Amino acid sequence: MKVIIADPLPLSAAELLRAEGWTVDARAGRSAAELQADLGAADGLIVRSATQVDADLIAAAPRLRVVARAGTGVDNIDLDAASRRGILVLNAPGANSISVAEHACALMLALARSVPRADASMKDGRWEKKTLHGAELRGKCLGLLGLGRIGREVARRAQAFEMRIVAHDPYISAQIAGDLDVELVTLDALCEQADYISLHLPSTAGTRGLFDSARLARCKRGVRIINTARGDLIDEGGLADAISSGHVAGAGLDVFDTEPPAVATLTHLPEVVATPHIAASTKEAQELVGLETATCVREYLRSGVVRNAVNFPSVSAEEFKRLQPYVSLAERLGSFLAQLTEDRIECVGIRYYGDLAHRNHDMLVGAVLVGLFRAVLSSTVTLVNARSIAQQRGLEIIESHSTRPRNFTSLISVKLHTSSGEHWAEGAVFEPQEPRLVLLDGVEVETPLDGALIVIRNSDQPGVIGEVGTILGRHRVNIATFALGRGAEGAVGVVSVETGSGSSQGVGAELLDEIRRIPAVRQAAIVQL
Repeated sequence: MKVIIADPLPLSAAELLRAEGWTVDARAGRSAAELQADLGAADGLIVRSATQVDADLIAAAPRLRVVARAGTGVDNIDLDAASRRGILVLNAPGANSISVAEHACALMLALARSVPRADASMKDGRWEKKTLHGAELRGKCLGLLGLGRIGREVARRAQAFEMRIVAHDPYISAQIAGDLDVELVTLDALCEQADYISLHLPSTAGTRGLFDSARLARCKRGVRIINTARGDLIDEGGLADAISSGHVAGAGLDVFDTEPPAVATLTHLPEVVATPHIAASTKEAQELVGLETATCVREYLRSGVVRNAVNFPSVSAEEFKRLQPYVSLAERLGSFLAQLTEDRIECVGIRYYGDLAHRNHDMLVGAVLVGLFRAVLSSTVTLVNARSIAQQRGLEIIESHSTRPRNFTSLISVKLHTSSGEHWAEGAVFEPQEPRLVLLDGVEVETPLDGALIVIRNSDQPGVIGEVGTILGRHRVNIATFALGRGAEGAVGVVSVETGSGSSQGVGAELLDEIRRIPAVRQAAIVQL
């Protein structure tokens, strides 16, 4: 076996592979042409973030069986090109969790006791004991946005300071939070209660700019914000204004929207403790990441054991081809329901009807979970790791199949059991391989699961469709399809709208608010698929 290590890793990673009697070429900094040449006889490639594993590089490696990223993100690896070649892609999630958690606590302590300002004054020859009054962490409320690996480590350390801890994470079970002695709350409740807020979220369409001026204004006066996750979670201009006004007492920031920051307005504020993205930069974390990555590569090349894969479906190519349309349907059903609920999800029920009842369901379960998780976690959630993520978060999965005749050859039913009730959708594949919604919360309503959909629940009375159409027209939003179904508890409408340039201005909060003000409307939400 030959393994190429293209970016700097601890020596222990290479030695672990050499102990197998394999050839290990661990040279960093080689050119793209040199790397392509060296990969000609390689079975494995290990990279960090510097090396771009694109389609051309993959094409130059005919023997390559595995690409491993020594870290979490795989943005520098062409997953589609690797998958087409049958190359397994691995990563090393969680190896730096303790280092990042400790840094978050360090920033929290530095804010509480004005450590950087005190140190700077001493180095400047000033003794400002009377002006540098601090505050204890004991008895304060810490709000954690995200209770994954890092969030949990922060919680454990904050408990040593006798802090009360609340968290917002719809994808963590109440049991796991209870075991950590952490109270799960809504985002609004967290902002209202927390003296310190620590962010541990990925950068997604739903989290970017989450802490803007409006969100900061809803936070408790005197709050301190810590961000060791992603810079674009915070509107930096809004944070600077909130600190200058005194509403936010300070911030500890290790990550920024642009790195290094193009404008120093925020980092120059005396209430801000800033570090240059070093939360994971510890000797211990780098050692663990290197060893975990090398171990995964060794186990796969030596015995075929797959760990931390991000692109590996566990079915044959023929079965995958038969299942592919239903994999797309399952993912869209998961995403559709996830966008319709803001409540904590405790259980996911998946039922298969017709021909699907007799097939392999692993990919379908994974696809539902990918749709469910992807909007709030990251793009590295795949068919392979979706089940393990659900398990880590204490999310129960109940599978069942039914031989009861339905109107479709095969049908998938997905039900979310949440802290406030159930949300239920069923879908089928129409020709030519088009995923469609056929039932929502027991109401028959047929519509393509594609594009922008406005979902409306209302009392079954005349005039609602006309009022909705009038509002959409006033906002220059074109209706592609309008599906309506009636049930015992009212009507359900799903409006597919065109959001391309020239056809509409898109669906915004103002438009949805107008629809919600229609007396008969009980709920209106936008779903993007």
